[in-house]
Amino acid sequence: MAKIISEIGHQLIPFPQCRPATLRRPTGIRCSVFATPSHEVNASGARVVPWGSEIESLESASALKNWLSASGLPPQKLEIRRVDVGERGLVALKNIRKGEKLLFVPPSLVITADSVWSCPEVGNVLKKNSVPDWPLLATYLISEASFKSSSRWSSYITALPRQPYSLLYWTLTELDTYLVASQIRERAIERITNVIGTYEDLRLRIFSKHQDLFPEEVYNIDTFLWSFGILFSRLVETFLDYDKSSKGIVFMADQSYQLGEQVFISYGKKSNGELLLSYGFVPKDGTNPNDSVELSLSLKKSDKCYKEKLEALRKYGLQVPQRFPLQITGWPVEMMAYSYLVVSPPNMRQYFEEMAAAASSRAASETGRKYPELEEQALQYLLDCCESSISKYSKFLQDGDTLNSGQLSAKQADRKSLLKKLATDLCTSEQRILFRAQYILRRRLQDMRNGELRALTILNGFRKLFK
Repeated sequence: MAKIISEIGHQLIPFPQCRPATLRRPTGIRCSVFATPSHEVNASGARVVPWGSEIESLESASALKNWLSASGLPPQKLEIRRVDVGERGLVALKNIRKGEKLLFVPPSLVITADSVWSCPEVGNVLKKNSVPDWPLLATYLISEASFKSSSRWSSYITALPRQPYSLLYWTLTELDTYLVASQIRERAIERITNVIGTYEDLRLRIFSKHQDLFPEEVYNIDTFLWSFGILFSRLVETFLDYDKSSKGIVFMADQSYQLGEQVFISYGKKSNGELLLSYGFVPKDGTNPNDSVELSLSLKKSDKCYKEKLEALRKYGLQVPQRFPLQITGWPVEMMAYSYLVVSPPNMRQYFEEMAAAASSRAASETGRKYPELEEQALQYLLDCCESSISKYSKFLQDGDTLNSGQLSAKQADRKSLLKKLATDLCTSEQRILFRAQYILRRRLQDMRNGELRALTILNGFRKLFK
């Protein structure tokens, strides 16, 4: 279900897609948007939207807090203060027990697909064209932002970052340079492509046919990258519930907090790469228990059974190549099943479909099945894939970036330094997981081969005994 949030401090609070109390559509609203184009560009060369804030400050937080209170947000047990983690954050005003109500958000502060538009005609056109929730909410943000102080959400939008920190704002050159070793690069390109595709679909189907309602100065790819960046970066997971009596959103504390302690809201079980992709930051190495790195496995086109194996994979919705998550604690059994299929010889073709099903986790009873005759080959294949991936990380970490510095402005130099730091932190954490997998695989192969050698030695001893 689509979600969007209201920001209270640096911490981000999600609201589920739900129907608020009945809202009456205001009458007599003129749809004259503030369509002043912005000529400012950021360090990457993209146009900067003319709304939002550059820096998350306590001043903008104070204005947001006043607006929230005036809009019906009741007194809370938390307060916005300057904190060590982030420029501003939520701090407990009293001791809070685990399971206690932490925050309450009334329905008047919940943005949904049913929220009232400052320009009702814009919303009506989108709904008549059956625009899904995600692009609908993205367009809603742009529309409300374009009305500036005339929108009831003006104070909220003003407090949003002018440029959300996510991989949506990296250029293709920057992705190719800094994330050349990480599989998250492909995820970023997919996401950017999807956002561009969504915008182009709306432009062709709707915007171009209603240019009076959707002027290009307001509804363009730059503003859509911003709005989707807000949606992606404002999606977090936490302990929440829906209060039927008040029709509001309730957030429950998942742990105890002391007076004055900073309160954090979980981003969910995401890897460092996923956190960079959506939120624009990378935790310190070793501090994220959910960190993982994707390892890409693929069939060999020289395989005599390539077509048969490919057909089996596609039957179960798998790709070539297929990515699997490695964690510091191990890897999924589906990855092992995929590697069995890769190394299996023609005389095991009767098992191809069984292996593909196990690799897709659709055959729960067969997922953990082993094929002893393929075990060593499968482990060696995984080791080769790990070492190939490790070499890419090592090359980036040793060589650094290859972007031509040239005559960079101070803003461009700062951006380059930030991106390189983020990429280095990500690659270091992902390579550490690969090193751990490499160590485990080498040990297993060594034990397996030593065991075979001992068995062969014992067998030869018996042969000599009987001669």
